Amino acid sequence: MAMHNPPHPGEVIRELCIEPLGLTVTEAAKALDVSRKTLSAILNGHFGISPEMAIRLSKAFGGSAESWLIQQAQYDLWQVKNKGKEFKVKSFIPATPAFSY
Repeated sequence: MAMHNPPHPGEVIRELCIEPLGLTVTEAAKALDVSRKTLSAILNGHFGISPEMAIRLSKAFGGSAESWLIQQAQYDLWQVKNKGKEFKVKSFIPATPAFSY
């Protein structure tokens, strides 16, 4: 089920992981073994969650790496779908599909 305007994962990290623990961005970055600049870019929605970062987040704050990546994918997909851009794509799907999904 698609979400309505899902938050960027950085917002989730800030609100559900960093703030409740009373961590600074610098402390959290050190714990994740990433630069403060990298973590700050994620928290501010400028960078997405990579598979490597998903593993780091899973180890530091819980949840599966897959759940962190799913959040990013949901956010990215919603952003693309709601930009209002029309894609000019030729469909190769037959009128009566030979198979169903």
